[in-house]
Amino acid sequence: MPKVSPTRRMRHARLAAVLLAPSLFGLSAFLLFPILVVIWLSLNRWDLLAPLRFVGLANYVDVFTDPTFGNSLYRTVIFVLSVIPLQTALGLFLAVLLTRGLPGSGLFRVIYVVPWICAPLALGVVWKWILAPYDGALNNLLGISVEWLSNPATAMPAVAGVTIWSQVGYTTLFFMAGLAAIPDTVIEAAQLDGAGNWQVFWQIKLPLLGPTMFFVLVTGVISAFQAFDQIYALTPNGGPQGTTDVIASRIYYEAFQGGFNLGRASVMALVLFVILVTVTLVQQRFFAQRITYDLS
Repeated sequence: MPKVSPTRRMRHARLAAVLLAPSLFGLSAFLLFPILVVIWLSLNRWDLLAPLRFVGLANYVDVFTDPTFGNSLYRTVIFVLSVIPLQTALGLFLAVLLTRGLPGSGLFRVIYVVPWICAPLALGVVWKWILAPYDGALNNLLGISVEWLSNPATAMPAVAGVTIWSQVGYTTLFFMAGLAAIPDTVIEAAQLDGAGNWQVFWQIKLPLLGPTMFFVLVTGVISAFQAFDQIYALTPNGGPQGTTDVIASRIYYEAFQGGFNLGRASVMALVLFVILVTVTLVQQRFFAQRITYDLS
């Protein structure tokens, strides 16, 4: 292999720096810089009007000793655990059905994806009317009168159900792509060996869907932890007795309602960031030895 001169290496390095500059600028301006700003705000007290007042770690102490924030973390975990398993299982089930070439599959593909591409806040407003206790479409259809969004026992399940309904198309879409990428020769070989449809799914298709499953779970968990629009539209101010006061909503309320304390809101945002990074790393560690990208 010919030896590259130092001058040529330097020229290649400068060219690489020029080509990477736009991406590095975007990364710095829209990711790294905002994180640094949030860290700085977390050390100050600011209500958007008065000058910043440095308070050190006082905001951290206030947040970590605030039972309201603890309730938000708990409600967020409940919300994520309610949404992700059902959303993933339902998306996989629908993807399997839609890839079998049944009549009307093309129409149903469009129907399932439409809620995902719609504005979450608008969907939340529509569902708030559907779930209204007296003149809501659901209660009129069932012939009952249930306060879905104002009852502490039903508020979180209702919000989780709407979220699953709106996001399952996204999950289905990626599972369909993953199933389509599995070579037909692998399926045919298993069938020639006597494997039935159920065995083909569990022993062939599901293991080969590892990369897709990893992507769907990582993005789904991140999205669920940051859920805000629909929850805000369905149950503003944290819902009945704080049952839907998830952490993203709490950050909004802390920053732009009530106390207008961007310092405390920044601390909560950093906690959410750390949780998301930790959960993502755990998922990556779990799937590292369990997935294969070689489908040949």
